[in-house]
Amino acid sequence: MNKTAFWLMLTGAVALSSCNSDPIDKDNSIFDTTPPNRTEFDNWLLENYVKPYNIEFKYKFEDIESDYNYHLTPAKVEKSIILAQVVKKVWLESYDEVAGPQFTKSYAPRLIYLVGSGAYNGEGSVVLGTAEGGLKVTLYLVNNLQTDPIVPEDLNFYYFHTMHHEFGHILHQTIAYDPAFKLISNGKYVSGDWIYEARKGDSEAQKQGFISAYAMNQADDDFVETYSFYVTYSKEWWRKMLVTAGAEEEKKDGNLTGELILKDGALTISNKLESIRTYFQNVWNIDIDEMRDVILRRSDEAIKEKFLTFK
Repeated sequence: MNKTAFWLMLTGAVALSSCNSDPIDKDNSIFDTTPPNRTEFDNWLLENYVKPYNIEFKYKFEDIESDYNYHLTPAKVEKSIILAQVVKKVWLESYDEVAGPQFTKSYAPRLIYLVGSGAYNGEGSVVLGTAEGGLKVTLYLVNNLQTDPIVPEDLNFYYFHTMHHEFGHILHQTIAYDPAFKLISNGKYVSGDWIYEARKGDSEAQKQGFISAYAMNQADDDFVETYSFYVTYSKEWWRKMLVTAGAEEEKKDGNLTGELILKDGALTISNKLESIRTYFQNVWNIDIDEMRDVILRRSDEAIKEKFLTFK
């Protein structure tokens, strides 16, 4: 069978080589050589996504890129224009700054696809983003982007947090994290029932050792939720969360030392964070504390920024 395949390939090669001397008919190409009609925004995407990162940024609705399980609406162009600038500044350029442009170009998805609405499930949950095989990231709820005025908390939760959550999936799908991470909360993941935990609020999940109710879904989501919350929220927020999760203020001679005694859910979350810290440092040479500083600075700049507009 191998010999047959070889001779078939050889015959084909000879046939192809015999055609090399044929004249090329440039006027009758089988390919569409008509230059695409690009808007100003399309040209901006070409210069800021395609050329530096080899990323296609799709904001026009396409059935083939969409999940047929949901009733979805297209992203508005004016919202897409703003989000494209936010994604570049807060996601891509943050990794450029900390890990280097080659890292971002190598591991960023080849396609970022925007959807105007959320992907709503029957039980009441909504999908904010998805990452598929390290090649594609879909961002939902684009039309909910508020810009007049900008609401920093919403921008952080719905967009900044989602970007780094999905990129976290791409990274661990590329090189897996330590399986020991899955043992930290082994037996406590609830799969699709996380939606019922969400109704109790994230604070209840934190007391059980999860950064959010969604982190209770399964270990991969726990990993990227913990990472994305850590790098998109301040040190002060993280400290308050640990207290909510069960940490106690340390006292010495009746005075607060400023340190926390980790216990209960706070200890569990902190153990997960240390595993994540080690993974990013050893596998990707990324200091997640530096990453947090850069992301928070860039997030603050993005909120205050005057965005470009296009015709």
